[in-house]
Amino acid sequence: MGNCWCNLEPPVYVVSSKAKSEFQNDQNSSVKAREDDERKLPSNPEEVEHLRRSSATNPLIAFTFDELKIITGNFRQDQMLGGGGFGSVYKGFITDDISKGLQPVPVAVKVHDGDNSYQGHREWLAEVIFLGQLSHPNLVKLIGYCCEDEHRVLIYEYMPRSSVENNLFSRVLLPLPWSIRMKIAFGAAKGLAFLHDAEKPVIYRDFKTSNILLDLDYNAKLSDFGLAKDGPVGDKSHVSTRIMGTYGYAAPEYIMTGHLTPRSDVYSFGVVLLELLTGRKSLDKSRPAREQNLTDWATPLLKEKKKMLNIVDPRLEGDYPAKGAHKAAMLAYHCLNRNPKARPLMRDIVDSLEPLQVSTPCPDSSNEKSTLTVITENPKS
Repeated sequence: MGNCWCNLEPPVYVVSSKAKSEFQNDQNSSVKAREDDERKLPSNPEEVEHLRRSSATNPLIAFTFDELKIITGNFRQDQMLGGGGFGSVYKGFITDDISKGLQPVPVAVKVHDGDNSYQGHREWLAEVIFLGQLSHPNLVKLIGYCCEDEHRVLIYEYMPRSSVENNLFSRVLLPLPWSIRMKIAFGAAKGLAFLHDAEKPVIYRDFKTSNILLDLDYNAKLSDFGLAKDGPVGDKSHVSTRIMGTYGYAAPEYIMTGHLTPRSDVYSFGVVLLELLTGRKSLDKSRPAREQNLTDWATPLLKEKKKMLNIVDPRLEGDYPAKGAHKAAMLAYHCLNRNPKARPLMRDIVDSLEPLQVSTPCPDSSNEKSTLTVITENPKS
């Protein structure tokens, strides 16, 4: 649901003149496509609904902004769940007097910041379109939207356990048990595999712990499709885009060239799996210099059994199956291969994670803190 939307500054690489020429051609094509796209992007409720219904399979409700004021208690500050570069998210409650036929239900209401920039509107529209087409147990459900005057709002199902980021790196909640970490990895992998294997493949492009939300049973659901892109079709090997996403999770070849493939998501999945394994953030400036970038520090250690066990999250206090940890570590290692073609497919990752699932009770949910914050965001960078 939340997102740190940012242009990634590509690091300096030595590339051939041929590669530079291809990259420049791709960028020129991308700019022209964007200009064409901007001219025809729907910008009023009628156009949005026409576009949505031409491709949608999921029923969405078009809310008025006055209805959203009622749902959120006029966007009460004590109901704010989080915020960031996109705007703010509020907890709300839909009652049957707001929408006839809809069961009373808690919701998360994401209000875009209203700058009506091309990129902001495009990301809002991408979520409406993609989540209007796609439905899966491991994707967050979009209930409706608002496109009225300058207002751009999305209304989702409420996810009471917040994001994986908030749970995994919390200093006040109990550490996530190994079984829950593997359950999260399994659910998130199934969500990505569904996107990649859809009739029209979708590249998620911003897979990270803050975009994986959890229900009461710790089922993982992917949220925030603002940066999602249609995948390559036919004989195309990639799609070319502006380099966007979150540094620390983006695949190196994508940062270098702007070439986006489903294997870019696989790399990001490897980073998240590494975070679940180690309990460390992908980037952490508070750590010693050589340990600040998680993948640079941990990847060389994943293949060596003794060294690998030394990087498993110490908060688990050894309460995990060593064999399962080794298998998860090797899976992360393959996902993080610098050669994208050598990375596994998401459907194969799902198959690899299934044997690592262990049925255990969920951690105690009596701590109210675990249900208050749905999204924690970084501002645009």
